[in-house]
This record gives sequence, structure tokens and C-alpha cells, in this order.
Amino acid sequence: MNCVKRPGKGLMARDFDRQVAERQVRIAVLNQYTALGMPVTELIR
Repeated sequence: MNCVKRPGKGLMARDFDRQVAERQVRIAVLNQYTALGMPVTELIR
């Protein structure tokens, strides 16, 4: 899985618009991982 880097690594793209898109993809992936780790709480009566 070489296409997704850790957040601390540098950007691969040289063009600024592509760097922005690359950053947005990384943020979306991290948000998905965060959502998977969040507990789902339900009220039990």
C-alpha cells in the first residue's frame, strides 16, 4: 500500500493544486479510520 503515506511524510505532487488534492485524500482516509474506531452507543431500557 504505497499510495497512502503517513501524515508526517512529504507530498509527492509538484503542482500546488495536486498537493491540495493529495492532502484532501489523506484527510478523508484518516477520517474514515477515525470513524471506524468510534464506539456506537445506544440507550438500553
